[in-house]
Amino acid sequence: MKQFLKMLFASAIGTFIGILCLIVISIVAIYAGFSSASKVTYVPDRNENILKISMTGTIDDYAEESPLAVLLNDEPPLSLKDILTAIDRAKTNDDVKGVYLDIGHFSTGTACVDAIRRALKDFGESGKFTVAYADNYSQGGYYLASVADHVYLNPKGLVTLQGLSSETMFYKGLLQKAGIEMEVFKVGTYKGAVEPFTSNRLSDANREQITSYMGGIWKNVVREIADSRHLIAADIHHFADEGLFFADASAAVECGLIDSLQYRFEVEASVKKLSGQTSKELESLSVSEMIKVKTSTREYRNKVAVIYAEGEIVESAGEPYLIAQKNITESLSRKLRGLEENEEVKAVVLRVNSPGGSAYVSEQIWRQVDKLNKKKPVVVSMGSVAASGGYYISCAARKIVAEPNTLTGSIGIFGIFPNISGLFGKLDLTTDVVKTNRYADLGDASRPMTNDERALIQAYVERGYDLFLSRCAEGRGMSRDAIDAIAQGRVWTGEQGLELGLVDELGGIDRAIELAVELANIYNYTLINVPVSKNSIKDMLQKQLGAAKISMVKEVIGSEEYEIASLLQQIRTMHGIKARIPYDMKPL
Repeated sequence: MKQFLKMLFASAIGTFIGILCLIVISIVAIYAGFSSASKVTYVPDRNENILKISMTGTIDDYAEESPLAVLLNDEPPLSLKDILTAIDRAKTNDDVKGVYLDIGHFSTGTACVDAIRRALKDFGESGKFTVAYADNYSQGGYYLASVADHVYLNPKGLVTLQGLSSETMFYKGLLQKAGIEMEVFKVGTYKGAVEPFTSNRLSDANREQITSYMGGIWKNVVREIADSRHLIAADIHHFADEGLFFADASAAVECGLIDSLQYRFEVEASVKKLSGQTSKELESLSVSEMIKVKTSTREYRNKVAVIYAEGEIVESAGEPYLIAQKNITESLSRKLRGLEENEEVKAVVLRVNSPGGSAYVSEQIWRQVDKLNKKKPVVVSMGSVAASGGYYISCAARKIVAEPNTLTGSIGIFGIFPNISGLFGKLDLTTDVVKTNRYADLGDASRPMTNDERALIQAYVERGYDLFLSRCAEGRGMSRDAIDAIAQGRVWTGEQGLELGLVDELGGIDRAIELAVELANIYNYTLINVPVSKNSIKDMLQKQLGAAKISMVKEVIGSEEYEIASLLQQIRTMHGIKARIPYDMKPL
């Protein structure tokens, strides 16, 4: 009861804060929106400019600028789209001499890092330099930095290049103690998302698929680092296996991973020298400033639309109480329908970065992608993960482009329904039911399911899997049996998916755009980005309110109790029929 009152108190305070935010933002939003839309940045009148990319925070594929952040002159959150745009503009602008990568603590997928590395390689081919620095390199941070011409580390810093691992938490024992049993229905030998509820360890099939895709990703990462640093793969494995990531920073220099140990002010002095700056402090343009640099790009009537499907596929836009995240809902279908009706839009690139989710919503989105593709070409660009429901909404596209390290496939369906009769017994709770028909109370969590009910749900899940196979077979031009042979819920990398016929090409969103233009048979066009949200201000408010609640709850009940509450909330959201991947690999 004490913890419940604390939660209630935290919720009330969080709601109050949210209301205050609503009042303030409602007053300034219109002004901020207009000022943002009209703002144009000019490169300062000097020919020694530097693009500084400060890699911090969560980096999504796409992020809309907050009107409040504009008003307060805060830096907007980094996104892959903005970083790639900034690098491209810096490459073609004669007044920008180089890129300074300031690597901090950031979180993103491997495929996102791959795309940025590729853009920086292309940038270097223009004859301009790239310098990277970090106080401490995370694994992903070093993977990105390794593409730079000069890689520096704080003399007291670390390069935590140690390899990939995957840890799965199993809830079966905890649920048993609480008197909760999860009724699980699935199709797919490799559909590992249900295992935490039914077992205490990984199945052999799940271990096999995790070993396969994780090994493929790590092999690619090691190869790219070795190529950039003029090393061999054995050098990288030696550094990781000998635990040299915890050795003195000089070990990273001796192994060829770092060029030299320098403090930040020394690195910035080197960047100034490389660029020809004579000012006292390093002068640079941020990503947000670079993407607003005025260009001479002409507006054409023909449009190629890029629309982003990022997050879990859910049946409601409402976020769980304790978990703030991006979601994909049926609103994506409405946006796609609008693009179908827009005569100026000649082709569509659908950027998918999703582990899947609701099988029902996946089918609705699939239908609209299929309908749109019959009228104008749709090309899917896969991000770090486009699996299960994420693959479902992709398979109707004309072409699919994936990164080598994309996680995709996972063609399978499962359903989870809780049975809390054991918990009721522990609490001496009883129920009594009056019903008009045999199955009127199907799904009642206060009792175990009957065999007849289980048979009904299993048949429903199997029909869902059969439909999934049919959608993939139709979209990929393969037989249903051929799809089934590589489905069964198994996760593949983009590289493996290319060999199996699940994707058409390896590459990033730039290649997907090129393909869309070719398929539409157009030459002059304007690229437009289509936000899925209908109300960015409302979404921003919800995000701010959610963040305020989380902060207050953590403060009141403590971080450990919050993690337990989040876990229980996550278990609750797994209820129902899902097409989802268990993406639990420790990120780079």
